[in-house]
Amino acid sequence: MSTSPLPGLLPGKVFLTEPSSQWAQLYAQEHTRIAKRLGAVVVAIEHYGSTSIPGIKAKPVIDLLIGVRRLDDAVDCAAAMEELGYDFARHAGVPDHHVFGKGAARTHLAHFVEHGGQAWRECLAFRDRLRADPDKARAYEALKLELAAKHPDDRAAYTAGKSAFVAKVLDL
Repeated sequence: MSTSPLPGLLPGKVFLTEPSSQWAQLYAQEHTRIAKRLGAVVVAIEHYGSTSIPGIKAKPVIDLLIGVRRLDDAVDCAAAMEELGYDFARHAGVPDHHVFGKGAARTHLAHFVEHGGQAWRECLAFRDRLRADPDKARAYEALKLELAAKHPDDRAAYTAGKSAFVAKVLDL
């Protein structure tokens, strides 16, 4: 298997990279691998996160949103995900998500959520609103650049710093 062209992120670290035309292809490759291995347990897989928003800088990690019927179905997929090079990030701290990471320096994160549930709807709504509104996407990028500069060694603080923006975009 070839090495990913993504540098990935070490635990706790934050940095952003320039947009890449490869991100969509890297997502598609991983989508195919996961869908083939997990089969019917997966209802749908979507590319989300900043690498799914055209033209903005992002952490060098491809985020996959994997919809399953029940959230606990993700735990049942742990062995299959390990075969694909992922490990279960038990303490990822993302409510209503089971997260699996690929690589010591994470190149891919697979977020399992209940298909059609609140987490599924909000993740995709945020992505879709930024895709549809380049001004919002640029504002999000500017916030992320500021937070990455302020918290290069504290991913939790970086993520927390985005929450008000996300809530505003989602009208929460």
